[in-house]
Amino acid sequence: MHFAFCIEKIMDIAQLVRNSIEATITALGYEIVDVEYKHVDGDMHLSIYCDCATGFGLDDCEKINHAIDDILENLNPTNDQPYVLNVCSPGLDRPFKTPRDYARNIGKGVDIKLHKHFNKKLNIQGELLSHSEQEIKLMTPKGEVTIPMENVQKATPWVKFK
Repeated sequence: MHFAFCIEKIMDIAQLVRNSIEATITALGYEIVDVEYKHVDGDMHLSIYCDCATGFGLDDCEKINHAIDDILENLNPTNDQPYVLNVCSPGLDRPFKTPRDYARNIGKGVDIKLHKHFNKKLNIQGELLSHSEQEIKLMTPKGEVTIPMENVQKATPWVKFK
């Protein structure tokens, strides 16, 4: 019971923070990709992952940090418990979490990990053709495939290094 309560409390803090800062971050021209509040190396970390269509760098992190500092100070989401604040990019290979992530990657290469075998595979790579709440369509070297969303464990951009 205690563990479940702690997990629920941590999720509540992340959602409270997201709800409180999202309008400010959006007004600056950025998108919140995710907010996490978790235990890392003995400390609690509040990580705010942001992105921007024109790219995202260190100056952007600093700009967002300054914009939300007073909001978080007044909100006091952890009830005076210390935490490390991280404003950062989600990274090149971050998992898709929202329908917007899928939409942004139409026509690009994606790597799909599956819950159960599909055509004898647990991983499929290909060009994302379309997505809906029910399914995604990929063009693979062997042709077009349709994968039910309930079978998608994780979808990420297919990052190719030269």
